[in-house]
Order: sequence, then structure tokens, then C-alpha cells
Amino acid sequence: MESVLRLRTVPFLIVSLLFLGEPFIVPATAFHSGGVGDCLGCHSMHAPAAGTEKPAGAHPASLVGSDPGSTCLSCHLKAGETRPSSHRIATADADMPAGLPPAQITPGGDFGWLKKSYRWGGDPGEAGGSSPGERHGHNIVAADYRYTADTKNFAAPGGTYPADRLSCISCHDPHGKYRRLAGGIIGTGGAPILGSGSYEVSPLPTGTAAVGVYRLLGGKGYVTSLYGGAPFSADPPAAVSPSDFNRPESDSDTRVAYGAGMSEWCANCHAALMGESAGRKVHPAGASVKFGADTASTYNAYAGSGDMSGGPATAYTSLVPFEIGTNDYSVLKSMARSDGAASTGPDANANVMCLSCHRAHASAWDHAARWNMESAFLVYGGNFPGIEDPAAPPGISQGRTRAETRRAFYERPPGRFAAYQRSLCNKCHAKD
Repeated sequence: MESVLRLRTVPFLIVSLLFLGEPFIVPATAFHSGGVGDCLGCHSMHAPAAGTEKPAGAHPASLVGSDPGSTCLSCHLKAGETRPSSHRIATADADMPAGLPPAQITPGGDFGWLKKSYRWGGDPGEAGGSSPGERHGHNIVAADYRYTADTKNFAAPGGTYPADRLSCISCHDPHGKYRRLAGGIIGTGGAPILGSGSYEVSPLPTGTAAVGVYRLLGGKGYVTSLYGGAPFSADPPAAVSPSDFNRPESDSDTRVAYGAGMSEWCANCHAALMGESAGRKVHPAGASVKFGADTASTYNAYAGSGDMSGGPATAYTSLVPFEIGTNDYSVLKSMARSDGAASTGPDANANVMCLSCHRAHASAWDHAARWNMESAFLVYGGNFPGIEDPAAPPGISQGRTRAETRRAFYERPPGRFAAYQRSLCNKCHAKD
């Protein structure tokens, strides 16, 4: 009897820790478990959730929220959560008043940055500017949490996906049908899903059990109920995340091991941004865009503005990640670390991808960029710029407080950068 009780108690304790905001100990025990979660976690079978009343014209799928995005955020956002917490990907409005940043620092970012708008300048001789919140990432629609469609881009840049249909389930399959089978094959059928395949502690698929694809992303043939457009043409990428992914990077970087296929997957919605389009050159990305020896050498040597003393053993930064060009999950699992033990830079066969410069959800900067691409300096006079710092010109602090800027860099101390650090485009493109 004692052993039976022990077996029943351990999963409960792990889940309890998850919801108390502790590190993501064993992701396979979480709600989705790599596939479809508990049906009643998202759908209300006979009546509205306790204490709520479904409005007229509520979503026909009997969701617990007013729409799919709101349903996802009913678990992935928690009011009062003011520190990084495993599966949270957005901060409640009341928990990020003016001057204070969103709380979550996942590799994909916090959707709360969509609610933070900034203006600066206007003094004589100083050009002013603005950074509207809706420019900070993917504008998901989640009415219950005041997330609304993009008012400038009516369709996905480089594609046709309508902005007013953009939701969490535009990218992530809520029913988790896509699975990775033994041999690396991805499909929607075959062996049942044993658990998540997204983490360094995830099981490997076998002949009788599959694992979920990275982050429950939709694969070939995926079409959401929100938009009956062209189905996805690319499967999810080969990637592995460390299980403690939502954490400050003050001491060490959180390294998601990107193997292959990330840009190709992004092209499901942004196809025209993969290369030259309509006479407009955009940054090339994808498996065919290899670093080559020259760029790899620059990345590995670059330690900061004016400092090319770095080496390949410690060159990696999660502010400029890259794909290593492999589908070998034993390699990816060994590199998905958050303790600084996997800090090697790229070789000539590594490649740039969309997420080398952008976060998947949202960031403090325009276009969900990993750093401020519209400022001359990221660090000014040895500190992060902020509106409370009279030494930093308004065009550098850009309306943000120093706390917001530091959070945008995932709590790195400014000493990790040069005293007058310039754009991290230089990580790949600086020559001396």
C-alpha cells in the first residue's frame, strides 16, 4: 500500500510545484503532456465555468474563454504573478503598471509587452519617436484579457494570414496531434504520445510510443478553425528547451538548442520574408543560409563593442541564437542548458534563423526584436539607459525606464556588455 500511495503522490507534488511558480521540474507531467490535455480544461461541456456566464454568441466550441486565445491565457496568465513562472507567457495588466516591465522571461517573451507603448524626444534639436505596443510582437486576439488584432498589419507580413484571426492556436495545435515518431518522422497518427518532446528531460520516441513535437506547433497540413486558408507546408523544427526555461539570465544564458527547420516553419505564415521579395531585400534565413567560416569566426570572437577577444568555447548568447544544423536529438538535448555548461559558438555549418533576431511571442522592442534595433546604443555610460537617467539622450532610452530595459535583456547586468554597447547585429557582422 505504501508503494501505491507513493506512486500516486509524486505526480501531485510535481504539479503542485508547477502551479506554485517553482521551476518546471518534469514537463511531461504538465497539462498538455505533449499532446491533448484534459478536455474540460479548455471546454465547458454543459455549462459555463464556475462563477462565469457565457455571453450571447459565445464561441461555438464551448470554450471556457470567450475565444481560443482567452482560453489559452486562462492558464498561461495569472493575475498577481509578478515573477517568472514556468508556463506563464503573459503578465496581467494590473501587475505591470507604467514604468514596470512584464514579469515573464521565457525564450519566446511575454505578450504583456504588447500593452506597453512608449514616446520620447521632442526637445529642441531632438527628434522624437514612438514605439506602440502593438509593434512589439504577435498581436494575438484574446478578448477576455484585452488583446486585440494588429491595426496596421491586416495580414501576416510576407503572407496572407488575417490579423483578426491570429490566436495562440494559429501556431500551436491545441489538440496536440503532431508527434515525433521513432526515426524522427513527424505525423498526426501512429504510436500514441507518451509525453512532451520539447525538453532535455523528455523521453525519446520508441516503436510503441511517440513524443509531442516542439511546443505543440502545427505541422504539415495544419489548418485552424479560425481561418480556412492554405494549410501549413512545413513541420515543426527540431529544437529542445531546458526545462527551467523561464528564468533570469543574470548569471547564465538559457540556451534553447535549435537544430533545424525554425525559419522554414515560420514561413508557413511569412513565406515572402525568407529572401528577396517584391524588390525589397530582407535578411536571409533558413537551412541554406550557412554562417560560413568568416561569420562564425566573427560571432565567436565578438565579446562586445570594441572587444574581439572572445573564443568559441564561451561565445554563445541567447540574445543571438542560431541553428546548429542537426536533427539529432541526443546532440540537442546535451546543448539545451541553462547553467552555462553549453556555451559554444557556431561553426561554419550553423545557420541564421528568424529567431536569431526575433522572439516568437513579443519583446520590449519593435518587431519582437531581441534587442533595440532602432537605438545607437544598448548600454550607455556603463548602464542601461532609462528615462530616470539624465545622461542618456531620449533617443537612447526611448521612453523606457531602466528596469524595463534591464528586463528586456532578461536581467543581465550591464557589465556583461561594453560600456557603450552598440547593436548586436555586430555579433555576426563586426569585423574588428
